Amino acid sequence: MKETKEFLAESQELLNLMINSIYSNKEIFLREVISNASDAIDKYKFAALTESNKLPILDYKIEIIPNEKERTIVVKDNGIGMTKTELIDNLGTIAKSGSKEFLSKLKDAKKSDDISIIGQFGVGFYSCFMVADKVEVLTKSPFETTAYLFTSDGKKNYTIEEAQKDNNGTIVRIYLRKDEKDGVQYGEYLHEYKIRELVKKYSDYIRYPIVMDVKKREPKLDNKGQSIKDEYVESIESETLNSMIPLWKKSKKELKEEEVNEFYKNKFYDYENPLTYLSLHVDGRISYDALLFIPSHVPYNLYSENYEKGLDLYAKGIFIQEKCKELIPDYLKFVKGLVESNDFSLNISREMLQSSPLLKRIEENIEKKIVDKLTDLKEHDYEKYLSFYKNFGDHIKFGIYSTYGAKKDLLQDLLLFKTLKHGDEYISLKKYVEEMSKEQKEIYYVAGKNLEQIKMLPQLDSYRQKEEDVLLCDHEIDDFVIMMMNDYDKKPFKNISMVDAKTPSEEEKEKIDTLIAENKRFIDNVREALKEDVDEVTFSLDLVNAPVCLKTKDGLSMNMAETLNNDPTRKEGEEVKAKKVLEINPNHQLFQNIIKVQNDEETKMYAKLLYDEAMLLEGIDIKNKASFVKRLNELLLKAIGE
Repeated sequence: MKETKEFLAESQELLNLMINSIYSNKEIFLREVISNASDAIDKYKFAALTESNKLPILDYKIEIIPNEKERTIVVKDNGIGMTKTELIDNLGTIAKSGSKEFLSKLKDAKKSDDISIIGQFGVGFYSCFMVADKVEVLTKSPFETTAYLFTSDGKKNYTIEEAQKDNNGTIVRIYLRKDEKDGVQYGEYLHEYKIRELVKKYSDYIRYPIVMDVKKREPKLDNKGQSIKDEYVESIESETLNSMIPLWKKSKKELKEEEVNEFYKNKFYDYENPLTYLSLHVDGRISYDALLFIPSHVPYNLYSENYEKGLDLYAKGIFIQEKCKELIPDYLKFVKGLVESNDFSLNISREMLQSSPLLKRIEENIEKKIVDKLTDLKEHDYEKYLSFYKNFGDHIKFGIYSTYGAKKDLLQDLLLFKTLKHGDEYISLKKYVEEMSKEQKEIYYVAGKNLEQIKMLPQLDSYRQKEEDVLLCDHEIDDFVIMMMNDYDKKPFKNISMVDAKTPSEEEKEKIDTLIAENKRFIDNVREALKEDVDEVTFSLDLVNAPVCLKTKDGLSMNMAETLNNDPTRKEGEEVKAKKVLEINPNHQLFQNIIKVQNDEETKMYAKLLYDEAMLLEGIDIKNKASFVKRLNELLLKAIGE
């Protein structure tokens, strides 16, 4: 006898909400039905192992049967099925979760580790009504002799009646809506290619075979086994659509590099093998499996606004979310991969994670594992690490800078630098410190736009003479990172372009004061000529080959100032200025000749040219190029005329 029952008022409201609001993507209906089928098989297996009246072990599978003529999709399983009471409780009462209740019972019995249930919410079944006019559920429990048929249009009511079904399990028949003229083409879900695509995307790692009968078209053969032109034989074959065993579930010993590389290229649309990968299996306070990849080259859109960081998220074999950004810190955004955990707390639509401290713990654990992997790579395969560093070294630096130095201890030994003494070779901070003389108490560095420009800096000449090494920092972020680090191995960093890079002795101070006093007229003229450009003019006893150099004071270098001023987010009128000091080499022949000039205006012209020269050596453009050229031409004409 058919019984017609109405959904409760609040259930009707929730049903409407689910169909129209909760799920953001209509195609996930197939994921939900398959998940429920897998869930039902899990329950049957558990019952077969624990019930006193032992149930037979079956050849478990989930079948998908599309019917284009009837516009139906059938999803069939040989799982636990439902009794009449369970059918009313789980499908007739919206948001009544049979799976959740089942897990609760397992937890009470302390057997929750014996089985994994995918479906946490009974509402998943109702996602079918996003694409269906009507849904039928034919089900039979091994604990009842009668099968039952549930039918509903997902609106106000549903019917339940006795039905005929020989074996336990559930058959869900979805009657698809008519195609919309300028909207959703529901009939697309009947096509083999679309079903394959959805199973591969969402349910590839369900641990039971998902099978579908597919048409095979092969050439017709003659008596000699040769194909006959334009003649074919069609047949129907049952095909398993899912992989079942996730690659990331395999132990490290089982993984083959070839299959990992192919998985990476297919999954993340890369044309090259990854540089390296991590297979993680973590159990304990947090439990998860992960397969992570470091690309061998910079992704083409890594620095675009549209780039999204994140790892793909799976829960119990089901694909839940693409690029879950909470699973990876910003500075490691180039890492690709996926994470699966049975402990994730999902929202009602299974599409997003509920706020959970588990996410943060997994992110921190993954971060440490990646850093450990990079450290191991640096120690045991330096050439491969060097390849990584050339591509992603700035991201490691950003990890230190963006956390205001909080990650310094974690990341500092991953940093590499080119130096004055080592040429094109990269070295670590550890190696730099090991090579320091006993007298050297600080780590010297200098920053600029590129290595060629940095190597031209006059400040380096004295370090070359003394054979002291200097870190050559040619990336915009370097200055800021070193500022955040402050020191390494208790040895402070010193920017040789800063006035305080070296503390002069009393003898040196006296000598400089004497030079300033003896050349007061010259110094006054230079200060007057450059009053808009520099904050101070003095002499230097460290310059070797160059007549002048520019240094800065109060902690802000010209390189840092230029970087900050080039920031597109900087507001107009908020220009940052470094306090510049022009240092003059008293031993240079050019200075010796200029001080002989008795014309103050001519001296000022020389001063401006020397300042422009110092700016060029710093790699900074001269603001008024026309004035520079005019002054240079005037002096050339004067020299030629003489």
